[in-house]
Amino acid sequence: MSNAQLRLNVPGMGSDHCAAIIRDTLARLKGIRQVHTSIGNHRVEVAYERSQLDADRIRTAIEQAGYEVAAVFDGGEQAVRLTVPGMGSDHCAGIIRSTLQRLDGIEDIQTNIAGHHVTVVIGPSGPDADTLRQAVEQAGYDVAAVHTEGADTAEAEAEIEAAYLDQAWKRLWIAAVPTTLIMILMMPHMFWQPIPGYLAIIAILAFPVVFLYGGAATHKASWRSLRNRNANMDVLISMGSLPPYLIGLVGFVYPMTSFIEMAATIMTFHLLGRYLEARAKGRASQAIRRLLTLGAKTARVERDGREVEVPVKELRPGDIMVVRPGDKVPTDGEVVEGESHLDESIATGESIPVYKGTGDTVIGATINKEGRLRVRATRVGGDTFLSQVIRLVEQAQGSRVPIQEFADRMTGRFVPLVILIALGSLVAWLLAPEALRPILHWGAGFLPWVNPEAGVPVLAILAAVAVLVIACPCALGLATPTALMVGSGLGAERGILIRSGEAIQTFKDVRVMVLDKTGTITRGEPQLTEVVPADGTNEDELLRLAATVENASEHPIARAIVDGARERGVEPGQVIGFRSTGARGVSGTVERQAVLIGNRHLLNEEGVSGLEALDADLASLEERGRTVVIVAADGRAYGIVAVADTIKDESVDAIRGMHALGLHVVMITGDNERAARAVADEVGIDEVQAGVLPEGKVDAIRALQRRYGDHVAMVGDGINDAPALKQANVGIAIGAGADVAIEAADVTLVRGELTGVVEAMRLSRATFRKIVQNLVWASGYNAAAIPIAAAGLLHPMIGVIAMTLSSLSVIGNSILLKRTRLAG
Repeated sequence: MSNAQLRLNVPGMGSDHCAAIIRDTLARLKGIRQVHTSIGNHRVEVAYERSQLDADRIRTAIEQAGYEVAAVFDGGEQAVRLTVPGMGSDHCAGIIRSTLQRLDGIEDIQTNIAGHHVTVVIGPSGPDADTLRQAVEQAGYDVAAVHTEGADTAEAEAEIEAAYLDQAWKRLWIAAVPTTLIMILMMPHMFWQPIPGYLAIIAILAFPVVFLYGGAATHKASWRSLRNRNANMDVLISMGSLPPYLIGLVGFVYPMTSFIEMAATIMTFHLLGRYLEARAKGRASQAIRRLLTLGAKTARVERDGREVEVPVKELRPGDIMVVRPGDKVPTDGEVVEGESHLDESIATGESIPVYKGTGDTVIGATINKEGRLRVRATRVGGDTFLSQVIRLVEQAQGSRVPIQEFADRMTGRFVPLVILIALGSLVAWLLAPEALRPILHWGAGFLPWVNPEAGVPVLAILAAVAVLVIACPCALGLATPTALMVGSGLGAERGILIRSGEAIQTFKDVRVMVLDKTGTITRGEPQLTEVVPADGTNEDELLRLAATVENASEHPIARAIVDGARERGVEPGQVIGFRSTGARGVSGTVERQAVLIGNRHLLNEEGVSGLEALDADLASLEERGRTVVIVAADGRAYGIVAVADTIKDESVDAIRGMHALGLHVVMITGDNERAARAVADEVGIDEVQAGVLPEGKVDAIRALQRRYGDHVAMVGDGINDAPALKQANVGIAIGAGADVAIEAADVTLVRGELTGVVEAMRLSRATFRKIVQNLVWASGYNAAAIPIAAAGLLHPMIGVIAMTLSSLSVIGNSILLKRTRLAG
């Protein structure tokens, strides 16, 4: 049995209510493995059994549920188009076809002699585009260009969204013009002078609004939805517009109040709401659209000794790219020549350009500010950092939040319940109008549209239609996903990547923040911190001797001393007879001086004089967690050189910010107690667990969970700390640029700065707060509005406006999340 994947673009899937209908519909099909919906990009991803289902049946099922499918992308296949200028006849085309058919994994080959194009459909295990190019060239034909059509899915989806918005705008205008004319005619007809033939005029004007281009798509979706046994929002609108129009036609044979104006108005405001929703959701999800447009379109590549410009899609790992000042880096890579500063704000949110030189990694889509760089491509296509970020943001936007289960249960039964309430109010007004009429007398005092003297059929119809059009499952269905769209997009812009909605809900309840020391609080690399010369010598002389001998060693402490000396303007000299005594120290001759560097025990054994004078400084430095070596020359102590893994500049502010959020901060490290305590005291850590080996960190997290419950988050490098990150209720991977292990945690901080943890927690709390606000508003609106409408106090025209505003208010409240101040 072979599994297959399919991705469908469904523009009408505008809320979680719609998404639930589609999921339930597909779940009924035999052979469906998994269905994932994302309303942020109107995408439905389906895993299915190829032997039991095909793409056409899946598409048909969604359309029968009432939703148009704009495009279908096969998740396992890819179309590659090669431009072959020399393919000028059927004979040439036949040679190329037979050549390509010898390759495994080819699903289909189409040749176009007029356009000199060969389109190859590749299966999941088929060859890549470069292999196809080589095969055609080996057959004797030059390939001028290779175009991977499967890589254009994002651009295709963006075009579909634009076309959908344009279509919604046209439908709105086609409905709005006749409806406006109806409103203009209605005013003098009702309040001044009856217009001859008024009913016929408005019936003709309203017909295209309710039945043709304006309302046809709504009624078609309603019919499909009912046939599929899943009533959606369109059903309510159809029931709120079709009966009033048809009842209004009775006026041609029996004098009665016209409802045709109401039918046209309801449909027009429904179309207005759809258009405004689509625009507002576009604003809510604009962060991911911005990410999709960030990448470079072309790259300058060295080929056969010259620079050529090629589409980014044609880049291969190992290509040498030339990046000039002002250019975007085409794809992730490593600098092989040149130096410059790069603007990495798209990845990290940090506006200050970062220095890059030979051997440094660079991220695709970052901007070269000054120097010329030669960069070797290391990751291309879907493997790049930007592609990973886009996937992660899409994953977050399509995820679900535990609190959402309440809304899901509610929206699943919402439309049938509303229809029952509408029918109940119709029957109640027809059977017991006098019992309900006092409500209208009360409401008429402050609601100008309430008419207690209207006929019973009119009151019954108005109440039933008002219930249908004021109910808004979309507001409930938009409450969570719009907040996730804005929150995840805002985080991505700040270098904070949150994997799922569940992580947001869990993160906001965290009480304990566990930090790894090395690389998280500290820089993770030793640096020269103090130089203490003995009496009779000076700092420069001490450093010169130490750096000269240590320059012959590759030990991390030796490199820290040499680099630190150079930063202070002291260059190492020449050493003769360098010798290492393992972990105890090193020795050598510098300008005829016998230099010995090591710990106190070694120097004491060698009979070095003057050590006692350094004991106080030695003890003080060791107490502060420094690694200390003593330098001696010709048997006399010259002084102390201290090295330490220095604390990051932002660590103190970050931990202060965690305390402000009410967090208990714990540091877990493999270092000894004294070194760990020195760092903890310097930055303000609440609790230290020292001497914990990597395999013991999981047990340490479990112990904290037993003490504090399931409210423990851990920050680590995302690779070495992977088991502990998984054990924590929220794992936070902190890294730098393209090296960060994005797949390792619930939350990833692209910048290697601890302050990002505070920003991420503020973001999670603000996002969850918006979700709760949206759910409370949407639930409260429906709970209040439906009974008011059933009582006859709301005119249907007012109801459809209120319904539109309720959805827009949820989206607008989510967009306000962009104003959240994440930095301290």
